[in-house]
Amino acid sequence: MAKDGDEEPIADDLEAVTSAVLTASRVLVAISARSLASAEDRVTLPQFRMLLVVGLGETKLVTLAERLGVNPSTAMRMADRLAAAGLLKREVNPQNRRETLLRLTDVGSRIVDEVTARRKAEIAAILARMPAPRRQALITAMREFTDAAGEPPTTVSFPLGWPDPSS
Repeated sequence: MAKDGDEEPIADDLEAVTSAVLTASRVLVAISARSLASAEDRVTLPQFRMLLVVGLGETKLVTLAERLGVNPSTAMRMADRLAAAGLLKREVNPQNRRETLLRLTDVGSRIVDEVTARRKAEIAAILARMPAPRRQALITAMREFTDAAGEPPTTVSFPLGWPDPSS
């Protein structure tokens, strides 16, 4: 193990790091589940993922299906349900009448904002209990982790959205 100044030893073996990330991922999944619970009477987790991706800006149905890793017909059915619930607007693309464009309604935007705010508040409360130098180290480590995974920069919010970074 390597030493970082006078601090406790830092695990440099892949198994220890993998175990630590898995443990942290359980915490993040629990936070995500609790934050979504406030909206679960209105949307399921897959529907929320769709709202997140559509919330980034007007989206073609085919592109949305690719980003979510589902068939276009599955995305169409999900979009139909969300449109019927008043959370999405579906429109024909004026430049290509064979394409469907999706965008959030005000109600859909509020759900995304509400769930995201709950998630952010719970994460911030946990981070506030960490010493400032460790938070700084976590910023560096998480940026390197997300870069290695090919995730888009943190200026774009994708809580549980998991869009394809090549899109």
